[in-house]
Amino acid sequence: MSRLQVVSGKGGTGKTTVAAALALALATEGKRTLLVEVEGRQGIAQLFETEAFPYEERKIAVAPGGGEVYALAIDAERALLDYLQMFYKLGGAGRALKKLGAIDFATTIAPGVRDVLLTGKACEAVRRKDKHGSYAYDHVVMDAPPTGRITRFLNVNDEVAGLAKIGPIHNQAQAVMRVLKSPETAVHLVTLLEEMPVQETADGIRELRAARLPVGNIIVNMVRPTLLDEQAVRSVSGDRRKEVAKALTRAGVSGSAKLVSPLLAEAAEHAERVELEREQRGVLEELGLPTYELPLLVDGLDLGGLYRLARELRRHTTT
Repeated sequence: MSRLQVVSGKGGTGKTTVAAALALALATEGKRTLLVEVEGRQGIAQLFETEAFPYEERKIAVAPGGGEVYALAIDAERALLDYLQMFYKLGGAGRALKKLGAIDFATTIAPGVRDVLLTGKACEAVRRKDKHGSYAYDHVVMDAPPTGRITRFLNVNDEVAGLAKIGPIHNQAQAVMRVLKSPETAVHLVTLLEEMPVQETADGIRELRAARLPVGNIIVNMVRPTLLDEQAVRSVSGDRRKEVAKALTRAGVSGSAKLVSPLLAEAAEHAERVELEREQRGVLEELGLPTYELPLLVDGLDLGGLYRLARELRRHTTT
């Protein structure tokens, strides 16, 4: 299984939730995962009901079997300071640049530089080894930008490597792209069974493939249960008021006449949704990628719900 798991998706599909659940799922059986946030929203801290993360790797959860989940909210400014120290040994000079506002200027005026720093920090965690020569983390999960920006975000190092022909910037960009375009990486896309998210997912997959970035799985999030079987869905048409009224009466439901219209309207709405979801599943199937479904948590998302989604993902990835 790929060591860098990148999770993207259209806004509102729950990609951060899925990324967190995936980190928990991969950490089972005593493994260590690092959950990386790159958008500065501190969404992961909210999911795990903890305070905002500083710029350091911090343990946030224990998975079934004793595995551990660490988290890191990457700050582009701090990542640039790390970069300056690593390649140019600037140290105090780098901090002086920060005071002068040069670093903020660099990461704001050149968004590509910011993306290089964010992806570079994640890839460094993927490659890092301890003193025994073992990887520091079994898996790194990145809560990445939305689908509309994911290809440019991941591919920016290729552009930088082309601009800087020699030197540490060129070498760093090439090293990052070797990770991102290798079997070590998988880019997963989160969607809902709705037309716009599914279309954006299809577009994202096409762009990722064109950029030769490794596409992983499609994860359909917040799938609502089907309350009517296939025959019942097909039968919700025409005037069925009398049949429904008789059935309610036989069941001993009082005031059944008043219930007929709202029940039929609700059934018709459900049938329409089921049909639309069936169409979107067909579109996803045509994309030719493994597709997993996660249930809608009707009671809302808390830590218990996050662990439930992790169990679902674990079941999908081990069968």
